Amino acid sequence: MNSGKKRFTAKKIAMLGILAGLSLAAFLLESLIPIPFLPGAKLGFANIFSLFALLLYGLPEALAVVIVRTLLGSLFAGNVSAILYSMTAGILSTCVSRLLLCLLPHISFFCVSIAGAVVHNIVQLLVYCALTGTALLFAYSPYLCLMGAGAGFVVGLIVICCIKALPARFLARQSLPKEDIK
Repeated sequence: MNSGKKRFTAKKIAMLGILAGLSLAAFLLESLIPIPFLPGAKLGFANIFSLFALLLYGLPEALAVVIVRTLLGSLFAGNVSAILYSMTAGILSTCVSRLLLCLLPHISFFCVSIAGAVVHNIVQLLVYCALTGTALLFAYSPYLCLMGAGAGFVVGLIVICCIKALPARFLARQSLPKEDIK
């Protein structure tokens, strides 16, 4: 039955369901918070749970959290067009985060989170520009990148604090040594 592939145990599926549910709640709550001067911008707190899944389980599990959050969040918020922007940006930023963790094993989770947030914003801009055929919105890119870096830092800080609060035996089962958390 276990031929070297990752197993999806009931405990793991339950944990991913909890992470996806918390991510969805954060997604919906942050959509109610307006960001002055940057229409459509969000704080990115839903990404806490995606990054958490990425660090604890891996890329497929993190992508599952991103996809569930984006699909359900867009449907619940009544903004189905957000699926195109958020799904593309969420998948690519999660893949970039995983790539950074693989290529640079001693990279700080702060850097991974910041890079993921900036990539997310840039991809959303690219999708918008591709759909509208205009590059005018790139005038927002410096502001979105700065905001993304700030939000990515906060998201990284929250994830690091949460992981440090977990018992060492839980992290050992996830193959994430506590001393690697920075």
